[in-house]
Amino acid sequence: MEEQTIFDIIHSMDKVTNKLIIQWNKLFEEDLGVSHILILGHLKAKGRSRPSDIAKALGLTPPSLTHLSEKLVQRELIIRIIDESDRRIIYLDITDKGTEILKRADQEGQILRKNLFEKLTDEERLRLLEIYKKLSDL
Repeated sequence: MEEQTIFDIIHSMDKVTNKLIIQWNKLFEEDLGVSHILILGHLKAKGRSRPSDIAKALGLTPPSLTHLSEKLVQRELIIRIIDESDRRIIYLDITDKGTEILKRADQEGQILRKNLFEKLTDEERLRLLEIYKKLSDL
C-alpha cells in the first residue's frame, strides 16, 4: 500500500468538506452558511454570550464573528443585548425565529448526514467523529 503524505490526507479531507458545504447550500435555502448555524447552535446551547466568547468557542476570529452576526441580527435570528451594569459589554442571544431556523437546519442536516455517510457503518461514523475530535484538540 502506498504511503499517504500529509498533503494527500489534507486534500481528501478538503474534498469531503467542500462536498458537504456544496450539498448543504443546495439543501438549506435560507442564505445562511454553516458558520451562521454554528453561532445559532452555540447561543441555543449556552444562552446569551459575548461575541468574543462565541468566537473563541467556535474557532472564529472576532471580525468574522462580527460579520456573521450582523447578518443574523438583520434577519432577526439573534439580538444584541447591552449589559445594564457596563454598557460597553454587548451580548448576543438567539430569538424565537432563530430557534426555528436552527431546528430546520438540524432537520436538513440529518438528511445531509444520512445521504453522505450512509456508506459508512455506525461504528465507522463513530470512529470518524472520534478521529476528528482528537485532531481538532491538537
